[in-house]
Amino acid sequence: MDIINGKILKGMIFSGANNLNNQKNNIDALNVFPVPDGDTGTNMSMTFSNGLQEVKKLSDDNLSVVAKTLSRGLLMGARGNSGVILSQIFRGFYQSVDGKETVDAKDLAEAFNKGSQVAYKAVMRPVEGTILTVIRESAYYAGNYVETHPNCNITEYFNILCKEAKISLDNTPELLPVLKEVGVVDSGATGLLTILEGFKLFLEGNPVEVQDVETTNEASQLEIENEGFGYCTEFILRLDEKSLKTFKEEKLRELMGKLGDSLVVVQDEDLVKVHVHTLTPGEALNVAQRYGEFVKLKIENMQEQHNHIVNKDLKVENIKEEKAAIDVMEEKDYAIIAVAAGDGLVDLFKEYRVDKVISGGQTMNPSTEDFTDAIKAINAKQIFILPNNSNIILAAKQAASIMEDLNIHVFETKSIPQGLSACLMFNPEATPEENIDEMLNAINHVKTGQVTYAIKDTSFDGIQISSGDYMGIKEKEIVVSVKDKIEATKALLNSMIDENSEIVTIIYGEDVSEDEINSISSYVEETFNIETDVQNGKQPVYSFIIGVE
Repeated sequence: MDIINGKILKGMIFSGANNLNNQKNNIDALNVFPVPDGDTGTNMSMTFSNGLQEVKKLSDDNLSVVAKTLSRGLLMGARGNSGVILSQIFRGFYQSVDGKETVDAKDLAEAFNKGSQVAYKAVMRPVEGTILTVIRESAYYAGNYVETHPNCNITEYFNILCKEAKISLDNTPELLPVLKEVGVVDSGATGLLTILEGFKLFLEGNPVEVQDVETTNEASQLEIENEGFGYCTEFILRLDEKSLKTFKEEKLRELMGKLGDSLVVVQDEDLVKVHVHTLTPGEALNVAQRYGEFVKLKIENMQEQHNHIVNKDLKVENIKEEKAAIDVMEEKDYAIIAVAAGDGLVDLFKEYRVDKVISGGQTMNPSTEDFTDAIKAINAKQIFILPNNSNIILAAKQAASIMEDLNIHVFETKSIPQGLSACLMFNPEATPEENIDEMLNAINHVKTGQVTYAIKDTSFDGIQISSGDYMGIKEKEIVVSVKDKIEATKALLNSMIDENSEIVTIIYGEDVSEDEINSISSYVEETFNIETDVQNGKQPVYSFIIGVE
């Protein structure tokens, strides 16, 4: 094959998206930290699926239009750092092929090199040993091959591109010691190679079809072994134009029924609300996204005592209330948008003057479009965004760049305590510059700790970790791994509080009992001379989130 046109590019996109969807759980399992948040594969799959959905709507087979549509879909659907970088790779790809109806191997080489350049520019501090390295090295060496082999065709180019990407991927542990320590390659780079291999298989006449993906990562194995655990997954979906004509509740109910129980599916005109208890929430979202876009979603990790709490009385009126909730607010001087998971945290941020709380966090990163939708629903002269997670910052910044005509400042808050401290320092009477300075100062003086459970046996920074252990994590350092939740929390507090500490904020999650929080509160009171603030965050995944200032 000497050239590809828009129709062939569409086929490549379908095959690449299917290959990534089929492999996303394996990619999720390439998790450096043994915590239940390995979501790179899911983030990348949801990002690329969003691009695919936009391409599906096209009646035009012009290659430039297809590439532009894919780029826009990826841009708006980007989730997590890996998803944002992926969107930038194909943004550069589109910029290179813009105006072309067909491309040859030389054009493709230029397009992927351009994609690498755009992706690097999107990241303030690029890290080698990641998806960035793999796109740069594979595009460079495949491009050199085309230059030295003028008769190189499309299939030959992709063979070289995938070969070089695999070599680069296998070398990522040599560039990032943390990958080598835990014995994995980079997950984002793996996702990229999976897409490229899907492209290649299509060109070889073996397009990848969607398979029934079985969860293979350790997190889900742990959940299956302990059937009391699962995820309460709720979302509101706005049907796209095509689905409005063809959507059937029975079909979606059948698909969701294969993924979990306690299922409710109700439709009101173009909105569909779904409630399901499932071990694989990412699967449920991927199925739903075939029909349209999410208006709102919430995923909560359930504990054994909650297993029988099944909300079977969801009414269509709830959908109308949710729909009304996205109405545009009245104009004001300031508005704050924050990201949080857990009803208690949502309420707490609202108490701290946050206008819009986007549901999401460590296990479910909001997309760029989630941020732009929130921004559109706010009418303010100054908009402050608090991502509250290092893997959400890029999507927030990408949204801000899209809404460039507005005054938006994204604070690089990497944790819930940082976001709360920033909110406390916000002064509606101060100037934007004064607020930014005060809020940044507060963020920089917060130490964050978290307690969660381990999903696999491993060794990290010299600490032996067993599946099911409770780990105390200070910033990015695992300081303790033991069988007892309270013991882990006490050890974490001991590592965080010193003579300069003035206040400790303890936010407990949905799995923490009253006796357990009383035990921790008493321990702090008896051990440290420090002001203590205890809040019920009702957050999933993390038993305790601790902030020390």
